[in-house]
This record gives sequence, C-alpha cells and structure tokens, in this order.
Amino acid sequence: MKHKIDVVKTLLDALPFIKKFHDEKIVIKYGGSAQTSDALKEKFAQDIVLLHTVGMKPIVVHGGGKSITDLLAELGVPTRFVDGQRVTTKEVMRIVEMVLSGEINKEIVSLLNNHGGKAIGISGKDANFLEARSKDFKNFGYTGVIENVNTQIVDNIIEDGFVPVIAPIASSSTVGHPGFNINADLAASRIAVALQARKVLFLTDTSGVLDKEMSLITNLDIEKTEELKENTTIAGGMVPKVDACIEALRGGVKKAHIIDGRVEHSILLEVLTSSGIGTCIEL
Repeated sequence: MKHKIDVVKTLLDALPFIKKFHDEKIVIKYGGSAQTSDALKEKFAQDIVLLHTVGMKPIVVHGGGKSITDLLAELGVPTRFVDGQRVTTKEVMRIVEMVLSGEINKEIVSLLNNHGGKAIGISGKDANFLEARSKDFKNFGYTGVIENVNTQIVDNIIEDGFVPVIAPIASSSTVGHPGFNINADLAASRIAVALQARKVLFLTDTSGVLDKEMSLITNLDIEKTEELKENTTIAGGMVPKVDACIEALRGGVKKAHIIDGRVEHSILLEVLTSSGIGTCIEL
C-alpha cells in the first residue's frame, strides 16, 4: 500500500508542472551518452512520449557526432576539428547527412512510435526549415551558421499532434549545394527562439555546469554565466552549450537547462519536479 501511496504522491507533485507547461513548446537537444546507450534511449523515448501525452509540445533536435566519427573512421575518410567544431568537407558532408538524417533521425522516430508516441522526422532541408551560410568556408568547409528558420513545417507537425524530430542539416540557396552541417546545440537554440518555446533542454554527459570544486551549480543568470566563462570555470565543451543557452534566453525563451543525459528519466526529473537535476539558466 505504501508504494501505491508514494506513486500517487509523485503524480500529485508533478501536477502543478503539467498544468504550468500544458500546451507549451519544449525543445530538447538530444545527444551524448543518452544517444548511445540502449537503456537510456528507451528512457528518453518514454520521457518524450509522457510529456506529449500530458499536453506539452516536445521538439527533439538531435546530434550524432560520435556515430559520424565512427563511420568516417570505418570508411577511411579523414576528419578534423577546429575549436571543437568539425571541418566538413564535401565528402564528410555526405556521411554527416547519411548518419544524421538517415540512421539516427529514423531510429529516434521509431523509438518514439514504438513507445506509443506519434513522431515525424525531418532535416533542416525539408521545406527549407533551416537556411544557412558557411561559418568560414576556408577553415570549416560546409559547417554552417543558421540564417533563417522557417517555422511553418514544424508548426504544422505539432498542430497535427506529432512530435517533430529534427536533424541539424541546413539548406542553401545555391542550386546543387550539398547543404550545411550545423552544431546541434546552436540549432536547438535557434529553433527554440523561432518557435517561441517556453524551455530548451540540453542533454550532456555531465551533471550540469560545475564550479571550481566540481560541484553542481543549480541556478545561474546570464551575467553570472558570462563571469564564469571569463574566469574559465566554464571551459571546453561546456562553453558552446552555455552560449546556446544565452542565445535562447536573449531570444525570448524563458529558461534553459543543462542536464545529465546519463541519468534515467532526466528530462522528467528536470521538467516535472521542483528540485530538478541540472543547471537552470535564466535572465
């Protein structure tokens, strides 16, 4: 009986958040270990389906860097990184699109559908959803920067009752162009702003933003986040994630969260509990 009562208490604790975020768009950037562990994939799918079932509007933007690197190595195609971003040659771009739009996107869609959800996968090329330019063609090749987000296709998917699953490949205005490889964190940020999302969540392989003693910082504002970048408390791979958070907040998103994707049901713990599990950044 006690277990049953605990279950009811958990549901009641979540109720205020279900009401608060009902009919709100929540962008989730899905990557890291959560994307490579079979067990975590299942938990992720369950989280997204539950959010959708209780009336929220989750939008999944996924990466796939490890899978891209692994396939490039198998095929003997050289790849390199500059400042943490992949240099995308034309040959690399073909593999990037194959992995992101083909393999990973469709796997996520199947997972969500198999768990009782209704999902549709697209890339930024579909209906020119994401339009981009080269970040710096000489140094980065077909790695792009988003210039425009055409929201109609995703709005239509949401209004029809589906969960959009988005591969961060962008289109070009040039005929015959192979498209652009977009950093998934930055894509999630720009998409969240364009769609006027309430929240954006970034799944990582750490518990969130850590201080110098490696303890979790649960709450930050933009000013404090910039200070932590300047004194190198925030460094390395966390920098582009907090930059994506700041861009989203300045664009009108209410809150940005960096959470540990290695924790089972991390999305539900962050969205549907008062304590959360990661770092929340707000204005």
